[in-house]
Amino acid sequence: HNERKNLPIIVWLLARVFDEHALAWELIVVDDNSPDSTQEVARELAHAYGEDKIVRPSLAAHLAAKQTMKMLGPHIPMGSTSGSGDFGIIMDADFSHHPKFISQFIRYVPRPPFPASPHPCAQLRHFVTGTRYRETLQPAMTGTTPRGVYGWDLRRKFVSRGAHFLQFLADTVLNPGFTDLTVSFRLCKKSVLLQHIITLTQSRGYVFKMEMMVRARALGYSVGEVPITFVDRLFGESKLGADEIVQYGKGVWSLFTGV
Repeated sequence: HNERKNLPIIVWLLARVFDEHALAWELIVVDDNSPDSTQEVARELAHAYGEDKIVRPSLAAHLAAKQTMKMLGPHIPMGSTSGSGDFGIIMDADFSHHPKFISQFIRYVPRPPFPASPHPCAQLRHFVTGTRYRETLQPAMTGTTPRGVYGWDLRRKFVSRGAHFLQFLADTVLNPGFTDLTVSFRLCKKSVLLQHIITLTQSRGYVFKMEMMVRARALGYSVGEVPITFVDRLFGESKLGADEIVQYGKGVWSLFTGV
């Protein structure tokens, strides 16, 4: 939402990462009718990179997804169904999720052509999530980078304190087996996400990020973690506020009693 200034830079960085690792890629730009003409920028990027690289779901698909996926809003299901790959990366376009960490994420998924010898990571994962709270990769592998949060103003830090307390509460009550329930930077096996997780998820908006991972673990799917640095957005304003923190607390209780 309102990512006109961020979008060209994040697309260039993503394209560079994917090309460096010889990955076939496409970017699904899901925009919620931004008043700053984000979609116009996406259209220009599609012209520059190719319509097969920059995919912009239609307004009809957007409205249909809103109608059928009222529990969380249309963004994740619409992005997932619009792509053609086996795995998808969910991330924000505001640089709080930096593309440089994708090279760590993809170490947990198989890469075609599949070799006869075992994959470097003996235990591949259905989901890989970024974490601001773990120092090392989980399962363990070498080559990690520092993790943490940087560049937040006083208001964002105050809101984050409330979220961090609820994160601790969620870890204690839900025992999900990983350290960061609220981060949106994730790699998912699409068939699992679409067929099992999204169809069961009942939460709306911000809490959906937490519920999808709690349900994934409850259903026996494997989750890997990659330490990330989380920085404040370059342009625009964050939508996270006190209302989302209250919603998160209610979500913890709902998941504890219902999952």
